[in-house]
Amino acid sequence: MSIEAQPIIDDPEYLIHQQWMSRALALAHLAGEAGEVPVAAIIVDSTGNLIAEAENRRERDKDPTAHAEILVLRAAGLALQNWHLNQCTLYVTLEPCPMCAGAIIQARLGLLVYGANDPKTGAIRTVANIPDSACSYHRLAVIGGILELTCRQQLQTWFAKRRLFRKTRKQA
Repeated sequence: MSIEAQPIIDDPEYLIHQQWMSRALALAHLAGEAGEVPVAAIIVDSTGNLIAEAENRRERDKDPTAHAEILVLRAAGLALQNWHLNQCTLYVTLEPCPMCAGAIIQARLGLLVYGANDPKTGAIRTVANIPDSACSYHRLAVIGGILELTCRQQLQTWFAKRRLFRKTRKQA
């Protein structure tokens, strides 16, 4: 289920999703400042309590699996002392890749809320649909497009600056 481009602003559920996505965007900004692709993830429980938050750390940790979603799932499992996260909601600024989508399915996540679609590696709805595929034994509820424009712009701005920096460095 996707929220349309013009959501009803006074819908309490939408406002909650927007609040958590705003927090994820702020965390993603910090990741970008640290040289990481600016993606962040947050997990909250069924009562709206923050369980865990993480940002991309592949460059800093020298770890190809250090995506925000993987790190936040690990942290939530440790915090709850349970790998079953079926009562939790994961907020992430970018549609998860195949690796992260698989981990989300493995965690039996209750709800996934993401910001921008990923036209290159999105494995929730854009390029592939792992949650609804035959290989998925867990039916994942998904809401996409929360603060989509802001999430997309954050990524596009970061990549544009990175390309400019590389171009300037080559010319020097």
